[in-house]
Amino acid sequence: QAQLVESGGGMVQAGGSLRLSCAASGRIFSNYAMAWFRQAPGKEREFVGAVSRSGDSANLADSVKGRFAISRDRASNTVYLQMNKLKPEDTAVYYCAAGSLFSSTPEAADYWGRGTQVTVSS
Repeated sequence: QAQLVESGGGMVQAGGSLRLSCAASGRIFSNYAMAWFRQAPGKEREFVGAVSRSGDSANLADSVKGRFAISRDRASNTVYLQMNKLKPEDTAVYYCAAGSLFSSTPEAADYWGRGTQVTVSS
């Protein structure tokens, strides 16, 4: 049974917006910090943003600051990535992750979703 399930990806024109969702099991959502990573073809997986277990702290990669926002909703056990002013270089598969540490490194993640494709056309 999948414990992290992403949704909300798709194709959008440059300058547009998308909101990604990651539905987590209650056990994971309650006990782990949550993060988003992305991986473009031929590139390594890179950090996008993270939110602490309590939701009080959040961190975003410099490349998305001012455009993206990360949040978590306790009522629905869901983590969101709001993406605005999208650029073609944001095209990638976006992955949801959960980790016991509030970290920006993929190695800190204990659980991964299967990913959702985001394509931004110019």
